[in-house]
Amino acid sequence: MTPANPRILPYGEAALGEAAALIRAGQCVAVPTETVYGLAADACDSAAVAGIYAAKGRPSFNPLIVHVADMAMAETIARFDEEARALAARFWPGPLTMVLPLVEDSPVASLVTAGLPTVALRMPDHRAMQGLIRASGRPLAAPSANASGGISPTRAAHVAASLAGRIPLVLDDGATTAGIESTIVEPAARRILRPGPVTAEQLPGYGSGATPGAVTAPGQLASHYAPSKPVRLHATASAADEWLIGFGAIGGDDTLSATGDLNEAAARLFDALHRADATDRPRIAVAPLPAHGLGVAIQDRLARAAFPRG
Repeated sequence: MTPANPRILPYGEAALGEAAALIRAGQCVAVPTETVYGLAADACDSAAVAGIYAAKGRPSFNPLIVHVADMAMAETIARFDEEARALAARFWPGPLTMVLPLVEDSPVASLVTAGLPTVALRMPDHRAMQGLIRASGRPLAAPSANASGGISPTRAAHVAASLAGRIPLVLDDGATTAGIESTIVEPAARRILRPGPVTAEQLPGYGSGATPGAVTAPGQLASHYAPSKPVRLHATASAADEWLIGFGAIGGDDTLSATGDLNEAAARLFDALHRADATDRPRIAVAPLPAHGLGVAIQDRLARAAFPRG
């Protein structure tokens, strides 16, 4: 039976061993990556993957990212062309996810791919996720470790608050460093499907945008990463009932970066939204951010956080 609250264990060999045993038993475990905390399960076990969807309340048409330890594991799952291999050589391990064709007889459960002929694949650059993949000996499906549509978790406490009673264990290795989810690209079409820490400037020749109305990769739903309160963007001042998250010269009640550093802003984004959501003010306002480099990914997350829920 899942405990009322997940156990939180500090990163270490004993914690990895316990987490790996849960993975091999078909359960879900929350674990940090360099981007956000992920909710991991054996990507080859349909029942385990169904447990991810159930714990998150995630719609089954929304595919999951599969995390691998190395290229040998990746090549048992997906087919790499010359472009994909070049991207892997440059950005893996790291915060880049590639949507690639499945190999024939790929072991990944069809629920992971939402029935698509492609899979979203990433090699993470974090000791906890890498350690869990190797200790369990399995590729791990792992969306963000929060209730579907809510604010992504960058600390173990965020996971525990969002998924209380739904999962058995959180591996705690401190706050994540990148702070926002990975960039997702489709190498065959040279398209960026979701902006992230690997910026458009680092991907020359790549266009932006997914097929309208189609969900071909994670993070494409209009309403996503959302707090429980309405969010107003591009705010230069706050109304009396708003908690203002500032940036640069706009101070506010909290700030993403007082110096206007986009790397700092990305790392602090979801943590700031969690804090704003916990205040007694009924609305949240966010200062303007630049529309270049990492600012594009931050604005993408904020636009989805501010999108009206149905």
